[in-house]
Amino acid sequence: MEHKEIVAEIKDHFYWLHRHPELSGEEFGTTEYLKNVLASHSVLVYPLPLSTGLVAHIGQGNPVIAFRCDIDALPMQEESGLDYSSEYPGRMHACGHDFHAAALLGIALALKNDNSLPGTVKLIFQPAEETLGGARHILETGILDDAKAIFGLHCCAAYPNGTIISRPGFMNGAVDEFRIDFLGRGAHACRPHIAADPVIMIGNFIQAAQTIVSRNVNPIHSLLVGISHIEAGTAKNIIPEKGFVEGTIRSLYPEDRKLAKERLGSLACSIAESFGGGAVVHITDGSPATNNTPEWVALAEQVARKLQMPFVTAPDSLSGEDFAFYQQNIPGAFIQIGTGIGPMMHNPAFRADPDALELAVQFGVQLVQEALEKLKYVESC
Repeated sequence: MEHKEIVAEIKDHFYWLHRHPELSGEEFGTTEYLKNVLASHSVLVYPLPLSTGLVAHIGQGNPVIAFRCDIDALPMQEESGLDYSSEYPGRMHACGHDFHAAALLGIALALKNDNSLPGTVKLIFQPAEETLGGARHILETGILDDAKAIFGLHCCAAYPNGTIISRPGFMNGAVDEFRIDFLGRGAHACRPHIAADPVIMIGNFIQAAQTIVSRNVNPIHSLLVGISHIEAGTAKNIIPEKGFVEGTIRSLYPEDRKLAKERLGSLACSIAESFGGGAVVHITDGSPATNNTPEWVALAEQVARKLQMPFVTAPDSLSGEDFAFYQQNIPGAFIQIGTGIGPMMHNPAFRADPDALELAVQFGVQLVQEALEKLKYVESC
């Protein structure tokens, strides 16, 4: 296919994907659509035990690298005003996963024309990124056991079209969630002396939890302990028997992540006990922090410069990204690409400029080619 034909086709795929968003783990129509597109271009899909999502491949032999996109949408009502807005109420592609999938389709079609590809690239159309579980499903199949490098490309609404953004080392934060149930003893509000008030426990805990960051962790390190959901009581004249708080822990360094979870639990239990009650701590581990391999970030910057695309060092961020699960096993780089300045991701007005697809494909194709050539050279030495 000619370059212009590829760009025109993937824009059409982007519009279709945007109109038909599916939530994490429910990407059945999206998966079938992607399989049909790849099959129409004779791109082979591995027969993997996946309910949704897929892995395709182009090229043959070693070395093997991987390129990942995500395909799930968010439970949000779209307010972008686009003429190809979501046709499904309460669902939209507010994080650009439709853009990512269309871009990877374009990379696949362009690489399909390259008979000199010095190895194999595995193309991951990953489900369930928003629930931070999809990467693990892909890894569990074993399909990436031979991959020597992995790349992920994500849109960014903070930069003009085609700006490449990355950094060596930590780029996105580890994400953990918690719920703490405070168990007390209820009573009428006029008899507080016979109660063990969970509201008092919660109030003291909220203040104490902030000392995890301010008094327990190196102030140079990024760490966040956020409490955003609190419930207790049913009436203004009744001291309740129980209440709970929910929140998130965001971290970069593994030792800070471990410490924050331990301190959160010990503070909750000791505070509850000091007021005559108890606490039950539930912590759900999410994705670790993305940790980019310096040599692959350097290659991404080199490719961007070669294509005359601006390269920017990624700013500090504690947003979560389950691409980090791949990086626990495979060296690689998580890379963002500017898709036009506007409302940020996870906003009902978010939109990714379709014109940025051409730049994403150009960058992705060049990155794959040069990564394979680099690994081929290393293997030959």
